[in-house]
Amino acid sequence: MPIHGVYDNALTPQVHEYGMSDTISTIRDDFIALMGQMVEAHGMSPISGRMLGLLIFDGEARSFSDLATELGVSRGSISANARVLVARGSIMKENRPGDRQDYFRISDQSFEIILQTLTQRMLDISSRVHELSERIPSGDADGAGARRRLDGLSNFYQAIALGVRQAQNHLNQDQ
Repeated sequence: MPIHGVYDNALTPQVHEYGMSDTISTIRDDFIALMGQMVEAHGMSPISGRMLGLLIFDGEARSFSDLATELGVSRGSISANARVLVARGSIMKENRPGDRQDYFRISDQSFEIILQTLTQRMLDISSRVHELSERIPSGDADGAGARRRLDGLSNFYQAIALGVRQAQNHLNQDQ
């Protein structure tokens, strides 16, 4: 069987370093890129998202050097993004006896933490919008429409938070 990207003939699929076929490797690359884009859309570094994508897809701890090489970024960038992800509880750092490198893996509670963070974000937005709505005088005819829309938006974000909590409960039941 071919290993490390070597073909034994034209009909045999290429197998990459981690034992993946071309098809799986392409899907993996697409997933890692997608995670980078999704995380960036939420205000974080795309490298953080790509790190998460790689760790989720592969499902195993990876060293600092492996992450830097695999993602084509500097070790400093891996270090900075790893600190953020560890602080958020998305990944965990682990040490191995006799090995001076740090290894990172997806946290067992990673998805739960994402849902908790999303719930809190939605509740914070709801609260801030509601506070602005409350500042509109109740008897002010000019502000009545704006107040109604702001209250609707606040309720919208509360409903999203409730839905995310239900999703979290559903996922916890499946474990």
